[in-house]
Amino acid sequence: MMSLRSWMGAALLAAFAAGSQAEEIAVGNYAVSANGMPFGVALAKGYFKDEGLNITGLISSAGGGTSLRNMLAGGGVPYGEVNPGVVVSAILAGADLRIVSDNVLTVAEFVWAVRQDSPIKTIKDLKGKKIGYTNPRSTSQALATMLLQIAGLKPDDAELVKTGGFGEGVAALESGQVDIVPITEPLWSKYKNKYRAVIVGSDVLPPLDNVVGVTTVEMAEKKGDFIRAVIRARRKAVIFMREHPDEAAVIVAKEYNIDLDVARSAVRNLTTSKTKGVPYWGEGEIHLEGLKRMIEAQRSVGAITGDVDYSKIIDTRFLPDDLKALR
Repeated sequence: MMSLRSWMGAALLAAFAAGSQAEEIAVGNYAVSANGMPFGVALAKGYFKDEGLNITGLISSAGGGTSLRNMLAGGGVPYGEVNPGVVVSAILAGADLRIVSDNVLTVAEFVWAVRQDSPIKTIKDLKGKKIGYTNPRSTSQALATMLLQIAGLKPDDAELVKTGGFGEGVAALESGQVDIVPITEPLWSKYKNKYRAVIVGSDVLPPLDNVVGVTTVEMAEKKGDFIRAVIRARRKAVIFMREHPDEAAVIVAKEYNIDLDVARSAVRNLTTSKTKGVPYWGEGEIHLEGLKRMIEAQRSVGAITGDVDYSKIIDTRFLPDDLKALR
């Protein structure tokens, strides 16, 4: 029976290599998590059309390694936005993929929150508590492990509890099944007045690449101009969101089907966020150190095994000239 990594790698290859003529982009967690917001803005503002593209839709999924195959199941796409740990795991399993842009450079969308009456006040208070995370080998599990290390605690000083998702985590917190859970934007902006943030990702954790742009070697050769245009259009959207956050929030509210106040809070939070000087949404340039940190975090929970040769998995030729240098 195929291992999950092998299955996932095969699914990636099959999806990308299918070479569908439909101009679509695969965006993990689109209309759910904050990472994909610039693509919605790019669609609404006509930036894809300005670049000569006829994007017919955004393929979404629940995100994470186990659901990547669902995100790409509709056929080959030239460009996808996914978690770097998923990409590297697939490459190590044999998938012929390349990272072509660096889209989300930090985990600033994460907060770890408790109920208002919780005795947990600081990261040191995690000892002996139940910490929620979404699914095994997920980013949230890797980050929970990092938080324990930062707090000076051992892995068995707290219990990590799988909740199955961020919304499910909120329900588990409310029912008392866990003591603290990660909540990401825009969900956090919805619940920030109900729960209390103890740990804010941008305050405690270093820059960690959370989402990258990816293609296959075949698509890189066949659809290079398409990939370049997608990256340029997304870059315009990131700049627009930074310069016009309230107008961007109106678009996000519609695309994500959330209240305008929630969208405005999330967009303002993330466009102004800096983690040691690094913004949340990148314009495409590769932040190599942040990428390496995330891969090592994924390795700590068993999501990554084997050595990674970054020189062979990164392809910067599709980036604008001023973004091609690794940071």
